[in-house]
Amino acid sequence: MKVAVRTALKVVSSIALIVFIAELLVMVLLMRLDTLPPLTNALIDASLLSLIIAPALYFRVYLPLMLEIRSRQQIETELHRALAEQQSLNSKLTQARHQLIEAEKLVSMGQIAAGVAHEINNPIGFIGSNLGTLKSYAEDLLQLLDTYESCHSELQQHTALYNNIIAARTKADIDYLKTDITSLIDESVDGITRVRQIVKDLKDFSRADDGVREQVDLNNELDRTLNIVHNQLKYHTTLVKNLQPLPLVDCVPAQINQVFLNILVNAGQAIEKEGIITLESQSADDEMCISISDSGCGMNEEQKLRLFEPFYTTKPRDKGTGLGLSVSWGIINKHGGRIEVESLLGIGTTFRIYLPINPPS
Repeated sequence: MKVAVRTALKVVSSIALIVFIAELLVMVLLMRLDTLPPLTNALIDASLLSLIIAPALYFRVYLPLMLEIRSRQQIETELHRALAEQQSLNSKLTQARHQLIEAEKLVSMGQIAAGVAHEINNPIGFIGSNLGTLKSYAEDLLQLLDTYESCHSELQQHTALYNNIIAARTKADIDYLKTDITSLIDESVDGITRVRQIVKDLKDFSRADDGVREQVDLNNELDRTLNIVHNQLKYHTTLVKNLQPLPLVDCVPAQINQVFLNILVNAGQAIEKEGIITLESQSADDEMCISISDSGCGMNEEQKLRLFEPFYTTKPRDKGTGLGLSVSWGIINKHGGRIEVESLLGIGTTFRIYLPINPPS
C-alpha cells in the first residue's frame, strides 16, 4: 500500500514538472513573437498562474508527504530493530532460565547424593566390622577342626564313630571349605573396602563448591572421578591408562572433577557397543595436559563448531541437556586453561584439557 502511494506521488510530481517546463517554454516562445495570436494574453495569464501554483503544490503537498513517509520508514525500521533485539533478549533470558533450572537440579542431586552416601556409610561400617569379627571366628573354628583331626588315630579304634565322622567330613567337603571360607571372607572385606572408597569419593565429589583453591594431583582426581562413573563404563568400554607423574596444580578440585565427569560420561555415551577410552596425562614447561580419548562415533565439522554452545546436544532428550561441555569450558577458562578437541566422524574424539601449573591469581 505504501509503495503504491509513493509511486503515485512520484508520477504526479513528474507530470507536474513536465507541464511546468512545457508552459515555461511556450511562454518564452510567445514572448519572442512580434505579433501575438488571439487569446495569447489569456494563455499567458493561465501559464503564469500554473507556474505559481505548481511550485506551491510541490512544496506544500508533495514534499511534506515525502518527508512524512521517510520519517515513518525510519520509525518502522527502528521498531523492527528494537523488536529483533527484544526477541534476542527474550531468547537469552529463556536460555538463562533453563540453565538456572538445570543448575538447581544438579545442586539438588548433589545434596541428595551426599545424603545417600552418608546413609550408606553407616551400614557399610558395621558390615565391615562384622566381617572382621566373622573372619576371626572362622579362624578359631578352623583351628578347632584341625585339633579334632589331630585325633585321627585314636578315633580309628571306634569304628562306628570314625565312619560317621568320615562320612560327615566327606559330605561337607571340609578340605574345600577350609580354603574357600577364608577366601570368601577376604573377598567380602575387599568389596566393602571398595564400596567405602566409592562412597567417600561420592561424598567428596558432591561436596559444596566453595570455590576454594587447593594444591591437588590431577591423576588422583581423575581416578576418583573414574570410581564415580565406573558403572556407566565397565559394561561396554575398556579403559587404557597412561598417566605420567604430575606436579601439584592449584585449582578448585570439585570443579575440575566436574569437567572430568562430563567428558568421561560423553565418551561412554559416544560408544554404542564396545570401544576403548584412553586416559593420558603429561606435563611440560608451565602447564599440564589431561587427555581423554574414545573410539566412539565422532563428530562432523558443524558439531565441533557448536560443541561448547549452551543447550546444544546431539543426544536424546533423556541423555543430555547440552550444558555439560559448556559448563566444562567455562570452568577450565576460569582456571586460565583451555580445551582442545579433535574428532573424526566414525573414528572417535579426543579432548585435551590444558591447565597452568601456577595459574594467575
